[in-house]
Amino acid sequence: MSRLWSRLGARTAAVALLSVGVAGGFYLGEDRETQQQGLTAQVGVEVDRVDFSYQRERQANHQVAFARQRAAEYQAKLRAAQAAKEAAERARKAEAAAASRKREREAAEKAAKPYDGPIPASCAEYSGNRKIGCALMLEKGFGIAEFPCLEKLWTKESGWNHKAANPIGAYGIPQSLPGSKMGTVADDWRTNPATQIIWGLGYIKGKYKTPCGAWTYFQNNNHY
Repeated sequence: MSRLWSRLGARTAAVALLSVGVAGGFYLGEDRETQQQGLTAQVGVEVDRVDFSYQRERQANHQVAFARQRAAEYQAKLRAAQAAKEAAERARKAEAAAASRKREREAAEKAAKPYDGPIPASCAEYSGNRKIGCALMLEKGFGIAEFPCLEKLWTKESGWNHKAANPIGAYGIPQSLPGSKMGTVADDWRTNPATQIIWGLGYIKGKYKTPCGAWTYFQNNNHY
């Protein structure tokens, strides 16, 4: 509105200039026609100048408005792209979590069973260190059904050899690491299979509750 009034004001001023000039020429007795032509030309120049200034200002304002619109559109695109990126990341994490839960569920379903084979009638079915181990296991309060698990576990660990040692320092039937831990039972831990078995049964009870619990863990992790 202000620009329109400025434009109209310039036209009005130009017309006033023409009127005053003509009036002044008449008063001075000059050739009115000649002066009128000159003033008309001046008015035309002034009007053209005002029109050009108006159009240039209008174009500049249009460019500013266009630039602001483009900037707003660009910012909107950036926000949309960021939102899409965040949504994709959330979807990726959710998919990864679902896949992890699926793997855990499948692993649990495939977890090795402790033991589903025949149960010995008594420790008399065994000999050597295994027979000693079976008897001591019963003394510790475990049922005879647990012995097949214990037998398999320590067969894997040491072959029930009370002198078995590995390069990293594990020793004896239960492969205590280090072997000196078994000294809490008796000083003869290096040579006495009973000392080693008593320590091993205590370790199993404290960490896995039962020999079959230890055997299950071993099957899934290759150590206990």
